[in-house]
This record gives sequence, structure tokens and C-alpha cells, in this order.
Amino acid sequence: MSTTTTDLESAKNADALKLSVSSLNRLLEKIHEGGGAKRVEKLHKEGKMTARERIDYLLDAGKPKIEIGAFAGYEMYAEHGGCPAGGVVVVIGYVRGRQCIVVANDATVKAGAWFPITGKKNLRAQEIAMENRLPIIYLVDSAGVYLPLQDEIFPDKEHFGRIFRNNARLSSAGIPQIAAIMGSCVAGGAYLPIMSDEALIVEGTGSVFLAGPYLVKAAIGEDADKEVLGGASTHSEISGVTDYKMPDDKTCLDTIKDLVDKFGRFDKAGFDRVESKPAEGKPEDIFEIYPENGAKPYNTLDLLRRIVDEGKLTQYKEHYGKTIITAYARIDGWAVGIVVNNRQVVKNAKGEIQFGGVIYSDSADKATRFIMNCNQKKIPLVFLHDVTGFMVGTRSEHGGIIKDGAKMVNAVANSTVPKFTIVIGNSYGAGNYAMCGKAYDPRLIAAWPTAKIAVMGGEQAAKVLTQIQVQSLKDKGHAPDPAAEKELLEKTKASYLAQTTAYYAAARLWVDAIIDPRDTRKWISMGIEAADNAPVEKFNVGVIQV
Repeated sequence: MSTTTTDLESAKNADALKLSVSSLNRLLEKIHEGGGAKRVEKLHKEGKMTARERIDYLLDAGKPKIEIGAFAGYEMYAEHGGCPAGGVVVVIGYVRGRQCIVVANDATVKAGAWFPITGKKNLRAQEIAMENRLPIIYLVDSAGVYLPLQDEIFPDKEHFGRIFRNNARLSSAGIPQIAAIMGSCVAGGAYLPIMSDEALIVEGTGSVFLAGPYLVKAAIGEDADKEVLGGASTHSEISGVTDYKMPDDKTCLDTIKDLVDKFGRFDKAGFDRVESKPAEGKPEDIFEIYPENGAKPYNTLDLLRRIVDEGKLTQYKEHYGKTIITAYARIDGWAVGIVVNNRQVVKNAKGEIQFGGVIYSDSADKATRFIMNCNQKKIPLVFLHDVTGFMVGTRSEHGGIIKDGAKMVNAVANSTVPKFTIVIGNSYGAGNYAMCGKAYDPRLIAAWPTAKIAVMGGEQAAKVLTQIQVQSLKDKGHAPDPAAEKELLEKTKASYLAQTTAYYAAARLWVDAIIDPRDTRKWISMGIEAADNAPVEKFNVGVIQV
């Protein structure tokens, strides 16, 4: 139990966070249904497994796994019938003891067609593979680009074509890619499996061609059925496009296991790891510590002790820059450097009050030095967000808050050790950037259900937006009365707040996942294990103002 909360407050905190996690799990259950029971049944009748069944069969039973982008597309594309999980399932897990990332098209969602968010999610999976030298396995079952939205998925730099560019880059970097054609694979999508190192195809259900039977008929007048045009026998016996012809899904997946089993090993980055020790207390203690409404101060150190091994922390500059805590610790045995916003109200050396969750010049200065030290010593960095931004006002500006904030952003941007970000609560404004938000290339970024990501807090933003709208109405001679102005404020606030939730962020892949707070250790540990496959480059911050 937190040393700064009463039993009643702890109980309220626990109830609120447990309720949030329960809601999270209910939504995940719905998302895991994909396109629904009827489409799953249709798939089974065709002799095919679903995307999630394929992944579960492929991965080592009993070993940990984490899913990337389960909420991709959440509450988006309603006019197109929705796109659960972005129509593709991405999981980091273990195949014959080897950590891999698996990408499986969900054929129950629009026949596995690619929506814009599908492309973004596939690119994120490849990015994780490239950054961490992680073998990637594609389980292909897709009808290709979703044509009604082709302009949002086809031509741009971060669109569909980037997938194949990444195939080539992964191959040139020596990162293993295996593709299994387990359903349709058409048009441009046909390049993905064939640009992989090895390709398998399932008889009767797998097919790959640049143009399907209907398009071939329209283009050149030729009649050809799917099997003759691009089935398993065609590509395994005639064209030589595929390497293995498989009788069914399970045999195909078993063969992938055998192939992965023979992989060689990469040189390790050399991150330090010892025997894992459990965190202090019970995992559920986190629920009692984090405040019910996320706005009250809480003991951040108590929270950290429920995440790090044995609750042990070695604080760096403990008595300086107190609105950020910087500390060395271990998580599941891995040595880490932690940067976390301290949500307690503190006093600096001059006896001045400093508000929790706000970054002041001294805390930015401390964090910058700590980040540089972690790079010097090859220690992975963990950022835990609960930040309302940098301190504003005349005193802060005169004290050089922009300069000190810029130093911290510079250190984060140029950091070469792997960075992992967990958004616990607020993540507002430039605080999001300085604490390694998505734009600063964390290897993994996850959010608790309590997370809020926005340019500023909802109350402040709503007032600013409302003032702008009221002034516009006044300029047109339609000044609202107090009641109408209040209604406008509440409407604006509700709309803005809806865009700050963890779910809104996860739908757009601003975060990789929304997680149960008790899974924080697992996410960080698996992330560092993946990162340990890739060498660390030399650190250089470039020019900074001192």
C-alpha cells in the first residue's frame, strides 16, 4: 500500500483501475473475434485456421507473448463496416525458443484486405524487426488493397509499397523472413512472400498471382482458374516461385517451426542481465497506488518499486531536479535506466514549490545528464510518462526552460541505446517529446488504460478552443449568451477529451498497445531481449546549448 494514501483512497484507486482493466479485456475479447463467428465458421469449412489460431499453433506454448496493435483501427472506418485489429494480427513471441515477430492477415475481416491502418501496422511490425534484428514470419491470407480507400494506402512513402522496400532492406541486413501463403495473395501483395527468404504455400487454399482470373480475363481475354494461374502446384512445380508445398495449415506451420529451429544466432548487444527477481509486494499493489482520477499526486517511488526487481532503485541526483526521478534498477533481471515523472509536489533547494508531473529546468538538466550516462554505459532506457508539460511563465522563461528542454529532447533523440516507453497517465505537449513519445523511436511504446495523450490537458484546451469560437461569433455579431457559451465549452471539452484517450491513440498506432499495468515488466523485458539482438551505435548529442 502507498505510504501517502489512506486505506479508503487505496481501495478507491484499486476499484477504478481494476474497472479500467476489465473494460480493456472486454474490448480485446470483442476485437479477437475478428470479422465474427460466421466468417470464422466459413474459414474452418475451407480447411483454414484463423489468423489467431495460426499464431497460437506456431508459437511455443507456455512462453510469454505480446501483441502489437490490437486496437489498430478501433472505432475507425465505421462507414466501411469497421476493421478489427486493422485486419492483421501482429505478435512477438517464441518459435522453438527463438524470439520472432509474426504477422498474420485476418481473412475474416474483409478477406484480409489492406486498409490504410493495415499498412501502417505492417510497417510498424517491419520496423520492430529491423531495429531489433528480429526474425519476421508472415502468414499471408489477403485479398490485397481495399479498393474504396486505395488513395490512402497505395502511393505515398509510408504506404503499401514501403512494405516491399522493407522486405528488401531486411533481407540485405541478414534478418530472416519466412512467408507462408495460406490463402489469397494477389496483385502487389504477391511480392511480399516472394521477397522473403523462403516461401511456403498451402495446397488448395494458397494462391499467389499478380492478377486474378477476373482481371486476366478483362486484360488479355484468357480464361484461367485460380489453381492453374497461381496455385500450390503451379508455383512449386512449374514456376519455382515458392519453396515448399504444404498439404494443410498445420503442416505448413510445423515446417516453419523446423526452419526457425535451424537459424543461426546474431551477436548480442551485450545488455546486462542477471537472475530475475520479483518486484516488491504484489502486482496488484499498482492498482492501489495510481490515483482514481489520475489528477491527484501519488508516491511515484512506491509505484516504481512494484515494477523493478525487489523494489531496488539507485537514484541518480536524488535531491536535485525532483520533478523527474532518474534511477538505475533491474526489470526481470535486465539492467535499466528509468526516467519517470514524479507526481508528488516537491520543494527545490530554495524552498520553492514545484508541481508534480511538470518538467522544470533543473529536472530537464538532470534527465539529460542521466540519459547521456546510460548511453555511455550501454544501459537500456525506460521512460514512464505522467507529464503535463514543461513549466511556463516569466521566471521559467528567464531561467532558460526552452534551452534546458531542448537539451533533454536532444539527448532523447540521439540516444542509441534502446528506449522503451510506458504512458501511465498524462502525456501532454513537449513533455511527450522529452519523455520519448512515439516520434522519438522507442523500440516499444505501450499505454495503461489511464493514459492521456494530447498537446495539452482537456480543460485548458477546451477553454482555448471555446474562446476562439466565441470570438469568431462575436466578430460576426452573434455573441452567445452565458448559457450557450457554457454549452459550447462542454461540447468542445467532450470532443477534445475523446481524442486524448488511450484507445484513440492505440487505434492510430500512436502506441503499440494498451496493457494491463501488471504486464509492464513483461513488455519491457521482452523488448530488451529483442533489442539485445542489435548492435548499439556510438552516441553523439551534437550541438547543445549549455
